[in-house]
Amino acid sequence: MHGFFITGTDTGVGKTAVTAGLAANLKQRGLNVGVMKPLQTGSGETAQGRVSVDAFFAMQVAGIADPMDIVSPYRLEPPLAPRIAAEITGATIEMDKISRAYRELRERHDFMLVEGAGGIMVPIIGRYLMADLAKLLGLPVLIVARPGLGTVNHTLLTVEYAKARGLQVAGIIINGFKQSEAGLAEKTNLGLIEELSGVPVVGIISYDADIDVDTYNPGCITKLAKEGIVWEKLCLPAS
Repeated sequence: MHGFFITGTDTGVGKTAVTAGLAANLKQRGLNVGVMKPLQTGSGETAQGRVSVDAFFAMQVAGIADPMDIVSPYRLEPPLAPRIAAEITGATIEMDKISRAYRELRERHDFMLVEGAGGIMVPIIGRYLMADLAKLLGLPVLIVARPGLGTVNHTLLTVEYAKARGLQVAGIIINGFKQSEAGLAEKTNLGLIEELSGVPVVGIISYDADIDVDTYNPGCITKLAKEGIVWEKLCLPAS
């Protein structure tokens, strides 16, 4: 295994924060880790040109320096599914370009964290979905899920679809858990998800209101990931 493809049960579940926390901790554990956001939408112009906010956040948190053009080959302005964002802007998404960028990053790093856009069925081009990209890169999937009501359904659907597409699901990470507000749903969801999916919940990351990807505020994500993830369950390679 040389990395994970990180997807979510939905958009806004905190994939980027989780990716950053994972990357920072893996680096502290001695792994030469890289991050990639192949397709970024909702990407605005900055003084440095158009950047991937998500990739830049993760690289800042983990202290990784790679060229933005290979970390995020496609950075599209409309905050929409990549297929629609490309159609609106007239961009042509080529999977070979993503593959080449990924191979270049693999030459630089021993272990890769590739963050998808939205959920696993988000369209990239035509009927080509995020699940197809994960399969193209040959990476097992980590699913980031919400802790509250509704997450059992969303998580099980994501797991089942991933398996149906021939993907290995390495684990599920529950993000944004509020211990002080946890009700019966939050307390029972985790056991149900593990039992019904057959996939381990490899981490529970607590909520931190200070984390803000758009303003590059990492909050305590590195510490929360270190404490919340059961690292032995990830079956990581030796550093």
